[in-house]
Amino acid sequence: MNTAERMYHPSITDAVRAELNTHPELVQQLLANRGVHTTTDADIFLNPNFDTQLHDPFLLTDMRTAVERILRAMAEHEHIVIYTDYDCDGIPGGVLLHDFFTALAYTNFENYIPHRHEEGYGFNADAVQKFVATNTKLIITVDCGITDHNAVDTAREAGIEVIITDHHEPSDTLPHAYAVINPKRDTSYPFKGICGTTVAYKLVQAILKVGRERGVITLAEGYEKWWLDLVGIATIADMVPLVDENRVFAYYGLHVLRKSKRPGLQQLLRKAGTNQRHLTEEDIGFTIAPRINAASRMDDPEDAFHMLRTRDEAEAGMRVAHLEKLNNERKGVVASMTKEAKKRMSVQNEVPSVIVMGNPEWRPSLVGLVANGLAETYRRPTFIWGRDGKGIIKGSCRSDGVTSVVRIMESAKDAFLTFGGHHASGGFSVDHEHIHYLSDALIAGHEAVRVDDDTETSHLMIDAVITLADITDTFIRSLDMLAPYGIGNPKPIFEIRDVVPEQVLIFGKTNNHTKLKFMTSKGTPLDAISFFTLPENFTVMPEQGKSYTLITHIERSYFMGRQETRLRLIDVV
Repeated sequence: MNTAERMYHPSITDAVRAELNTHPELVQQLLANRGVHTTTDADIFLNPNFDTQLHDPFLLTDMRTAVERILRAMAEHEHIVIYTDYDCDGIPGGVLLHDFFTALAYTNFENYIPHRHEEGYGFNADAVQKFVATNTKLIITVDCGITDHNAVDTAREAGIEVIITDHHEPSDTLPHAYAVINPKRDTSYPFKGICGTTVAYKLVQAILKVGRERGVITLAEGYEKWWLDLVGIATIADMVPLVDENRVFAYYGLHVLRKSKRPGLQQLLRKAGTNQRHLTEEDIGFTIAPRINAASRMDDPEDAFHMLRTRDEAEAGMRVAHLEKLNNERKGVVASMTKEAKKRMSVQNEVPSVIVMGNPEWRPSLVGLVANGLAETYRRPTFIWGRDGKGIIKGSCRSDGVTSVVRIMESAKDAFLTFGGHHASGGFSVDHEHIHYLSDALIAGHEAVRVDDDTETSHLMIDAVITLADITDTFIRSLDMLAPYGIGNPKPIFEIRDVVPEQVLIFGKTNNHTKLKFMTSKGTPLDAISFFTLPENFTVMPEQGKSYTLITHIERSYFMGRQETRLRLIDVV
């Protein structure tokens, strides 16, 4: 493991310490490391408030237009289609609008999720033709549509009006929809970082506000807060920055999830051995989201939709069992793909500056997971491709943590049919003729980007240097004050020097995880674990009885009902 160069946050100044002196010393340092330096900012950060820290939904352009159109559709009992993306942002958003209309006793609507392999991503014109046959008058998109001009034009020509709710980057022109709600479309909304389900939630808030004021909606005030479980799942799973109002949505989303009465979620968590009452952002990322995403990657996204939607215990059990089966199949297929990819890497004389490989038999829906693993293992930008059901070559890419994959693709744009994404990850399509030249084009593109910006370096920022004796219940409670963690509020990284493992163990069904066992100065046992990492994969291979420095997170685990404080290893050096 080639860990990035370690850097250390500076100690806080006397002025900042005076501002934050009502908080524990560790919290002061962690707040300062995250750019929080004043009493007021600390209060906002540490005390998310649903009533005071959210932005007005009517600041979103076209929101009032959309609200009036939906209220009219309901008053005239028009058929409405909720058209959502098939991932862990779109599906919760579709369930959210389903639950909203159901709570209002409005029944003339349907949910539609495109099939990933047969229809592909986005709002598509072929689906619109299906809606014409059902006399649809209004389509509301969730987490898609912002660049789908053709589908919107097809709907208009058929007499169907479209309200787009999305959060992806718009193209140079907006589709000719009835309303376009997207925080990135202009400067009217103060925060650009919300996910697709949150945009849909903003729409629900706005409809309820107007409907209640007019007396046409009698849903109890605050009832909509029960749908924050869906917003929390999407916000954390879609890896939007957990700052500004996203921190509020993630915080309250987790609170509602811990109390959620959805039988699908309850059974999914029980099957995974996750304690619902102590659910964390990591449980969303590693337990809930993979199973929701497995539906579209391996089969039909509606399986995940119905798992979240249903109130029937028997149906929930059936859906959860199917998703568990799909997720296990997904793991097996990805493991096989990764094994093949690493075998190919092993016969190369050297690791190229950009890893590019593919196989026509690989599913495009799974190549991103392979790319992620290779990028982490080899510390290189990685582009992996497969071929979809229509014979189109599609791929996913992941950054090495230093160079933006979008910049690389822009530098090699002639090699692609389409591409897009953000710094850390992206997607692309390539015609059959150019796939043979893709590697050369991307390596040249990477070189151009590197030369253009040779200041790019990879740093691992250490929040604090501590000892094993520092890890007390009070210490853990201090860490809990800053949760939930994610992009924009990274989980704290600690350095622990001169520690000696009493045992070095390998564990797991396939013996692919590492555990180091320590004893603190107070005689308390403490484990340090790393999933999917063997001892030889660390910078220094740990051995029993020798002294090392640990780079680590610290967490509290509730797996299988057993509470445990442990270290989550990043590296051993």
